Amino acid sequence: MSSFYRVDDVREILGISESKAYKIIQQLNKELKEKGYITIAGRVPIKYFKEKYYC
Repeated sequence: MSSFYRVDDVREILGISESKAYKIIQQLNKELKEKGYITIAGRVPIKYFKEKYYC
């Protein structure tokens, strides 16, 4: 099991379009980079996603 959500996961969880899911992942990764973390394009850590979005 992966510890990251991909675009399709975010899209399905939030019920949004693929392009909007990409934008959300980019924003979350930007926040993580500002905190000094290394990020992976197109993926967001599940733990961080769940902290930011109450689903």
